[in-house]
Amino acid sequence: MDEPSLLKQALQRLSAVEILPGPAPTVLGCGRLVGYSHQVTSRFRYLDTLTIGFVVVLLVSNLVGPKICQIGPLQVSGAQLLFPVTYICGDIFTEVYGYASSRRAIWLGFFGMGLLAVMGEIAVALPPSPGWPDQHAFAVVFGLVPRFALASLIAYWAGEFVNSYTLARLKLVTNGRFLWTRTIGSTISGQLVDTVVLVLVAFWGVRTRHQMLVLIASSYGFKVVYETLATPFTYMIVKWLKRVESVDAFDKGTNFSPFAF
Repeated sequence: MDEPSLLKQALQRLSAVEILPGPAPTVLGCGRLVGYSHQVTSRFRYLDTLTIGFVVVLLVSNLVGPKICQIGPLQVSGAQLLFPVTYICGDIFTEVYGYASSRRAIWLGFFGMGLLAVMGEIAVALPPSPGWPDQHAFAVVFGLVPRFALASLIAYWAGEFVNSYTLARLKLVTNGRFLWTRTIGSTISGQLVDTVVLVLVAFWGVRTRHQMLVLIASSYGFKVVYETLATPFTYMIVKWLKRVESVDAFDKGTNFSPFAF
């Protein structure tokens, strides 16, 4: 059979294929797109940009953390002004792209924080040039007490995963409705774990129990109020991303282990 005849038969077979319409695609926990008559695979347009922004905010929060600010009657660290944004980002990752995307961002942030802490200690420990007068100021900014660095890493890791897990589970329970219950509910659980772990690991044996309870209550209350007030903003971002990315993740059958890659 000649080549024109083969090409003609191939075109006839393609024209006979019926493409069935389907609803907008939904991402499952395994990352497959369903809802069409054929499997669709594509790379999300904004996921990498959001992940980079998440890590940058996390690192900046650690750099400005030593500054204690006076806001009315409250005394809060510089980190508390920005760090809650990472939980908002975690809500957006899980709500739009699914738990696996949030897990990826959390681990990237964890390694970024670890690298910042290690390189900060190395840079502070290296002898300064005789003509460089700013060693003390540099050490204040980048020199982290090992115990506080460890507390920050553990608290971040535990709190972020609790936040994302809670939101993913609540989305299944509510069948995707009532987004505010997920954003606020995940914040209440995630920030509680983050704050309690941070204070206990950093200050156990150094502060009294009463002092630690005051630290936990004031820090936790500030973070929860912060993210609750940011709920309308989270709504707008989530709605926009779901529309432009044509995706709405439901983590059915997802492996929620933090170590499942």
